[in-house]
Amino acid sequence: MRNSKRGVPVLAVAVLWCWAIGAAAQQFPVRPVRLIVPQSAGGSTDVIARVVAQRMSEGLGQPVVVDNRPGAGTLIGVELVANAAPDGYTLLGVASSYTIIPALHKKLPFDPVRDMTAVTQLATLPHILVVHPSVPAHSVRELVALASAKPGQLNFASSGFGTSTHMAAELFMFMTGTRMVNVTYKGGAPAMVGMLGGQCQLNFATISTAIPHVRAGKLRALAVTSDKRSVAAPEYPTLAEAGVPGYHHTSWIGLFAPARTPRAVIVRLHAEASAAVRSQEVKTVLIGDGLEATGTTPGEFAAFVQAEIAKWMKVTKAANITAP
Repeated sequence: MRNSKRGVPVLAVAVLWCWAIGAAAQQFPVRPVRLIVPQSAGGSTDVIARVVAQRMSEGLGQPVVVDNRPGAGTLIGVELVANAAPDGYTLLGVASSYTIIPALHKKLPFDPVRDMTAVTQLATLPHILVVHPSVPAHSVRELVALASAKPGQLNFASSGFGTSTHMAAELFMFMTGTRMVNVTYKGGAPAMVGMLGGQCQLNFATISTAIPHVRAGKLRALAVTSDKRSVAAPEYPTLAEAGVPGYHHTSWIGLFAPARTPRAVIVRLHAEASAAVRSQEVKTVLIGDGLEATGTTPGEFAAFVQAEIAKWMKVTKAANITAP
């Protein structure tokens, strides 16, 4: 009997706690929301985060404030969100490096699946395979043949170790059985300078970075990395069409909340974020940067994240790639 009486207040507290959480979720939001971007201001992730945040602010009736927290290859910003209160007032806007990091680091200060709740994928950004005009390859098949005949002699430019441009090339080598040398630069723009100067023979560049040089005749485009042709450059085939069946890689930008954020809050955040990327204003900004709006459901995005992590684990293990 004593244990029974003692259990009553415990049960009452649990019920009240659940009621309080539910009530707070129903009222969400009642104060500004902070959107952590673990990269410097001015990059694609930051630009998209800001334009989406502006539209979300209108729908939520509260400011959504972008807070740039770069450093340690995005780990600082991601860890900050992973440890934040699961109330919907601290969010993460992050790029595809989020699913590459677990494959490169044996120990992380967070678990990208367990410590986060997927809200939505905001946009995708296909890369485009470009070669310097001096390269005697006018198709993907010719490039594969050339790389196979000269293992380790072709250089590819990347915007840094473990970045999406680097991993696009690693996936290409993994699927074609070729071997090339990664020449890393401190960003996509310096990598393009290296390409234009002939220091590197190829680059899996972002479309917005490469297309102006392709159309000026300074580079030759062979294919895009997505599983369908890009809206920004529909004249170029996919790598799968051009000779590497099954190849698919895109950069992406997505929205996360800390794990255990109430379902009602996730539903509200998803509704506002997906409405934002469907708006013509945001679509115009996205297309201008070579991105395509998505707005997937939380479940779809969570499944995508787990599949991407598994893919990069397989690729990095096969290529024996680890963080320097």
